[in-house]
Amino acid sequence: MSEQNSPAQAGSLPGQGTGANPGSAANPVPLVTQTDSRDKWSKKMDFLLSVIGFAVDLGNVWRFPYICYQNGGGAFLIPYTLMAVFGGVPLFYMELALGQFHRTGAIPIWKRICPIFKGIGFAICIIGLYVSFYYNTIIAWALYYFYSSFTSSLPWTSCDNPWNTPNCTNYFGKSNVTWSNFSKSPAEEFYTRKVLEIQKSSGLYDVGGVRWQLLLCLLLIFTIVYFSLWKGVKTSGKVVWVTATLPYVVLLILLVRGATLPGAWRGVVFYLRPNWEKLLSTAVWVDAAAQIFFSLGPGFGVLLALASYNHFNNNCYRDAIVTSVVNCLTSFLSGFVIFTVLGYMAEMRDVEVEDVAKDKGPSLLFITYPEAIANMMGSTFFAIIFFLMVITLGLDSTFGGLEAVITAIMDEYPHILAKRRELFVLGLITMCFLGSLTTLTHGGAYVVKLLEEFGAGCSILAVVLLEAIAVSWFYGIQRFCNDVKSMLGFAPGMFWQVCWVAISPAFLAFIIVSSLLDQPPLMLFDYQYPEWSISVGYLIGASSFICIPVYMVYKLVWTPGSLKQRLAECIRPEKTIRDQPAESVRMSPVP
Repeated sequence: MSEQNSPAQAGSLPGQGTGANPGSAANPVPLVTQTDSRDKWSKKMDFLLSVIGFAVDLGNVWRFPYICYQNGGGAFLIPYTLMAVFGGVPLFYMELALGQFHRTGAIPIWKRICPIFKGIGFAICIIGLYVSFYYNTIIAWALYYFYSSFTSSLPWTSCDNPWNTPNCTNYFGKSNVTWSNFSKSPAEEFYTRKVLEIQKSSGLYDVGGVRWQLLLCLLLIFTIVYFSLWKGVKTSGKVVWVTATLPYVVLLILLVRGATLPGAWRGVVFYLRPNWEKLLSTAVWVDAAAQIFFSLGPGFGVLLALASYNHFNNNCYRDAIVTSVVNCLTSFLSGFVIFTVLGYMAEMRDVEVEDVAKDKGPSLLFITYPEAIANMMGSTFFAIIFFLMVITLGLDSTFGGLEAVITAIMDEYPHILAKRRELFVLGLITMCFLGSLTTLTHGGAYVVKLLEEFGAGCSILAVVLLEAIAVSWFYGIQRFCNDVKSMLGFAPGMFWQVCWVAISPAFLAFIIVSSLLDQPPLMLFDYQYPEWSISVGYLIGASSFICIPVYMVYKLVWTPGSLKQRLAECIRPEKTIRDQPAESVRMSPVP
């Protein structure tokens, strides 16, 4: 009987792996019981679009173009590609394979890999909550812009509005306008003084009241999220057909429009002009590693969750390659979309492109690009489709992030939650909504920045580093390769094994150390974050990671036996019915 056709598609394949944990040779590899009761994707494309939708997010549009031009333009593509090949894609492939083989979420999966690392699953869920507290607020800002775009004249085109100040300078369509360091564009004042009303907050000491307009926008966003996730992958897999494909249609429309603008070529040249000397800087390689990691998104538990609903013999290797390539190409394409417009703005302001391209993050989406759109012919149409794209990009990532938390907790406590998914999802969404309230205040943008920097920064990098070590060194690389072979019919090659054992962990350690050594001052809109807020940020980051050592201590204390016996038990994967010989499995009914 061949491995692919044995009960394991079904799965009963006795393990021959000689992993690094003690006793692995004596203990057969534990294989996961697949039950018919677990949901599966209705179509292969539902899964692919969900993974692509999660990986291709707002960071592809706002972060990659900025990082690329800042780190040598076209030359940056060399470290970016190398970091993708040796770091990002192997970790992406590992998570898809783990999720598909073990068919369970980020918390209970560790019982079958290395039980003492189960705290990783809890850390992932806490990080997922932190991200939901601020990420959905950014989508709510986009929804506010989307609603505001349904006018013949966009509200951020002039300086004649109640929220404008004497510093407001509208240079489009006018001559003899001087642009100084104190000048503020109509788009910037609309974002800061109308949407955020940040002038009513003096900083984190006084964030002010809640903006009820943003509260309604966020409520609508979470309502959409709830009804997309409440029934599981059967519903979310259908929603992503719209939310994952629409951004590409809009990107192509905006690319064509941007290429026809005066000065567009200046932006493209600035974007891609190679600066080979930059490659000698360590910072460029750190940026490349961080960009590819946060772009592909291993470690958030999303890939584990989404892959856990696949059929056992699905070709997750091909999925990893295809989705990774699509993600990287989307980032590259977004650069053209952004920089053709930045070149146009530089032409209109009569300044250098680098003076226009100094912002990244939400400022690029809510100030720079809307400002350019407002002065195009057909501005209302382009504003509507642009912010619709931003909303759909954000929703895809939210679906993935929350599905990771839902799957992890429901798989950990199936006896309590199996029949109550709708109520559990409602409770989780309500918690995320309440946790987001501070980001809806007049000073909410300061809270968003703090959570963005510390909620999923070094903590998620450390989580994935431990995940790679646990799988490669404790569970055993040979055992893991045997698992992949039982699904695909072929084992991963030597390249993948070397990456998993050595290169990918080194890649993650490199980013972590570099990030901790280089901590620039945290600023937003000329507001310098106070020292106490940075300490709060570190506590936020530590609050998720601390789950890992705390659970390790708990597991060691409550496991009976001598210290040596406890260690051996805590790193040995749990036995399942499939640890028995294939014959006994066939004779025993599988629940």
